[in-house]
This record gives sequence, C-alpha cells and structure tokens, in this order.
Amino acid sequence: MRRPVAALVIVLAAVGVLTGGLAWLLDTPKVPLGAPRAERLYLGLCATCHGSDGRGSWRAALFLVRPGNLADGERLGRRSDQYLVDIIKHGGAPIGRPGMPAFGSTISDAEIEELARYIRGLAGKR
Repeated sequence: MRRPVAALVIVLAAVGVLTGGLAWLLDTPKVPLGAPRAERLYLGLCATCHGSDGRGSWRAALFLVRPGNLADGERLGRRSDQYLVDIIKHGGAPIGRPGMPAFGSTISDAEIEELARYIRGLAGKR
C-alpha cells in the first residue's frame, strides 16, 4: 500500500518540477522600470517570438515558427516603414507569412507607428 502512494507523490513532484521549469523557460522578458511605451509594447507583444534583442527567440522554435531577425540592419533596410506598419497591423497572412499575428485590433495606429520606429532602432543596436 505504501509503494503506490510513494510512487504517486514522486510522479506529482516530477510533474510539478516539469511544469514549473517550462513556465520559467517560456516566461516573457520583464519590462524595465521607466521603459518607453514602444519598448513596453515590443516586449509585451513581439519579444516572445522575435526575442528581446530582435534576433529571434528559441521559444518560437518550440512551435516551429521562424520569426524574422529584426536586428539585421541590411535585411530590415530593404523594408519600408509602411511595410513594418502593415505587417504589425494586418499580420503576415496577407503577404504569405502566416506566423506573424495581426495587432491592428489590439493597439492604435499611433502605437503601431511607434513600435515600427522602435523595431528600426533594434537594427542599429549591436
């Protein structure tokens, strides 16, 4: 009778450790105090896939998503500001990038433009 109870306790502890570890690994980056609105938007909406530095996140790979490298100045330089605004607002599905969600119903046009400027700035950071 004691062995099944002990086995159950061990299994429950293992499940707890596993789920706690996954929660820690999949947690989004913390927003620094006093961060500008654009940085808060980026970390809240984009960093899960694109990473806090724009180079991509391994978490996206868990879901077989390969987000664009926003820190690549050469690649981002080939994209217009309107392209960035459109893909943030409408998502990637209209242009063949179905992994990118649309945020047009979540944030305002002014916030989208501010976010696009912040993303341009990521390409300049090394």
